[in-house]
Amino acid sequence: MSFLWPTLLWSLLLLPLVALLYLWLLKRKRRNSVRLASVAVAKLAVGAGPGWRRHVPPALLLLALALGLVAMARPTAIITLPLAERTIILAMDVSGSMRAEDVKPNRLVASQEAAKAFVNNLPREVRVGVVSFAGTAAVVQAPTQSRDDVLAAIDRFQLQRGTATGSGIILSLATLFPSHGIEIQHITGQRSFPGGTPGRDSRPIGTSGENKPAFTPVEPGSYSSAAVIMLTDGQRTTGPDPLEAAKMAAERGIRVYTVGIGTTQGEVIGFEGWSMRVRLDEEMLKNISVLTHGEYYYAGTAEDLKKVYENLSSRMVVERKETEISGLFAGFAALLTLVAAGLSVAWFGRVL
Repeated sequence: MSFLWPTLLWSLLLLPLVALLYLWLLKRKRRNSVRLASVAVAKLAVGAGPGWRRHVPPALLLLALALGLVAMARPTAIITLPLAERTIILAMDVSGSMRAEDVKPNRLVASQEAAKAFVNNLPREVRVGVVSFAGTAAVVQAPTQSRDDVLAAIDRFQLQRGTATGSGIILSLATLFPSHGIEIQHITGQRSFPGGTPGRDSRPIGTSGENKPAFTPVEPGSYSSAAVIMLTDGQRTTGPDPLEAAKMAAERGIRVYTVGIGTTQGEVIGFEGWSMRVRLDEEMLKNISVLTHGEYYYAGTAEDLKKVYENLSSRMVVERKETEISGLFAGFAALLTLVAAGLSVAWFGRVL
C-alpha cells in the first residue's frame, strides 16, 4: 500500500496526545468525585460501576480517528477489480496441420470444443470475436455478445494450407481498432515462402502508399478493455513476421495470450497429396507473449487445453490495478464512530 499524500501521515502523531487527554480527563473526574462515607459504600459503588466498558467507546472512537487520518493521506493499493467492458478476439489456427491426431480426436476438434467451453464460461457482457488464420486470415465473427453466433462461427472452421500467424494477430488488431487504418491488404501482401523466408515482394508491416491517421504508441499491456487469445500448433510458413505483428499489438497496449497445441517433436501428416512434419514453435509463441505482456500456455492434450481455457476465462474478466482506497478507510472510520456512539447510549444513556 502506498499514499498519494504521505505527508499527512504525520497527523497520526496526534493520536497519543488524544489518548493522554482522555487519561487526564479521567484523572480529573476522579479528583472531583464526591467523598463516600465508608469503605463498604465505596466498594459497593465500584462494583456497580461501568468497569472496563467505560473505555470501549473512547477506544473505538480513537481507532476511527486513526482510520480517518489515514484516509486523508489517500492510500492506494493493487487490487483485483471486475472489468465493466471487455472484448476478446479468439485468433485460431485452421491450417492443415490441425488435423494431426496427437491431441485427441485431433487438434482442430479439441481446440473447437475447448474454445466453445471458454466462450460459454465468459460473462454475458463480454464481447467475443473470432479470427481464423491459415495461409490468410479472416474474420469469421465480428465481436458480439451473442454466444450462439460465436459458437456457430467456431463450428464453421475449414482446414486450409499455410500458417500466417502474423496475419492472425494483425487482423485481430484491425478488428479491435477499425479506426486505426490497419489495412490488411497492404500488410499481408506477401507470397508464401517455405522455411520462413520472406518473398521478394515483401514490405514492412503497416506500410502503404496512403496516408493513415496519426497513431501514438502506448505502454505494452496497458489497454485493459480488450485482449487477443491466439491458438496455433505450427510454425509460420507465410505472411508477415509474427514478432513484428506482436510489436503492433504491444504499441496499442493489447495483450496477446498464446496457446500452443501439439508436440514440439511434431508429427508427420498428409494433406491434399502432400506430407510434412508439423512442429510446435514454442519460442515464437513465448516471444509474442513477452512482447505484449501476455502469457504463453502449452496444451499437449485435449484436457490440458480445457484447463488452459478455464484459467484464461477467470483472467479475462478481471484486472489488477492501483486503486485509491481512501473511501474504504473513511467508511470503516464512520462505522466505528457509529458503533462507539451506539454502545455509549446503550450502556450509559449518553453519547460518549
